[in-house]
Amino acid sequence: MKDRTQEFDAQDAQNNKTMGILAYIFILVLVPIFSAKESKWARFHANQGLVLFIIEVASSIIFTSLLSRIPAIGWLFGLIGWLIYVGCVVLSVIGIVNAAKGKAVEFPVVGSIKILK
Repeated sequence: MKDRTQEFDAQDAQNNKTMGILAYIFILVLVPIFSAKESKWARFHANQGLVLFIIEVASSIIFTSLLSRIPAIGWLFGLIGWLIYVGCVVLSVIGIVNAAKGKAVEFPVVGSIKILK
């Protein structure tokens, strides 16, 4: 995980800690996206939170709802979907802790996906 904290203004991080934390709480990612548009620090966390949210929703639909209904091997897809969800929750908790500490740490794989500018 790459620490990018030094790239952001410390005052911006201090002022927008709450937005950084909200970015990792499922649908609440929309709060910093729309209310902290000018904060680069909040946008960094909102981007990672949005990527995690999209992965959670997509894996829930694909693995848990659709593929898990396949006879004989459906349980395997259900398990894969559950593991992806648990991984996203773990990354969300790490993101919340980092945001609360005023850090901007890029997650592996997820952090390299840029949706928000």
